[in-house]
Amino acid sequence: MKGRPSAKHGSYKLSYLKYIMPTRITEVNTPDTARTTLRVEGALTLEDAALIEKICCDLKRCSGNGITLDLADLCFLDSDSAHLLCRLRAEQHVSFEGLHLFIQRVIEMEEQKEQSAEGE
Repeated sequence: MKGRPSAKHGSYKLSYLKYIMPTRITEVNTPDTARTTLRVEGALTLEDAALIEKICCDLKRCSGNGITLDLADLCFLDSDSAHLLCRLRAEQHVSFEGLHLFIQRVIEMEEQKEQSAEGE
C-alpha cells in the first residue's frame, strides 16, 4: 500500500515515534530584540525540519529579524534533520540555543560530515 510505513525498511520506527512524541513549534516573541525565537519540542524528523526551514524563510522575509531555534525541549533528532538544521545555520544564519549534549553531538557530527565532503 502506497504511503504506508514498511517494517522491512525500518520506516515504521520513525512513524511510531511521531505518534508518541509529536513535534510542537511555537513562536516566542520578545519585543526588545531583533530576533524571533522558535521553540521546538518533541521529536524532530526530516518532515518537521523542512517545515521549520519554510517557517524560518517566511519569518525572515516578512520581519527581517534573525531567527533563533530553542531546542531545549527536543528529545529526538535524526541525521537528516540535523543536516537541514546545519544548512539553516550556514545559509540563513539561524542560531541554536538550549542544546542538550546528545542533540548537540548529532548536529556536530553532521557538520563534520559536511566539512569532510566539501574537502574531497
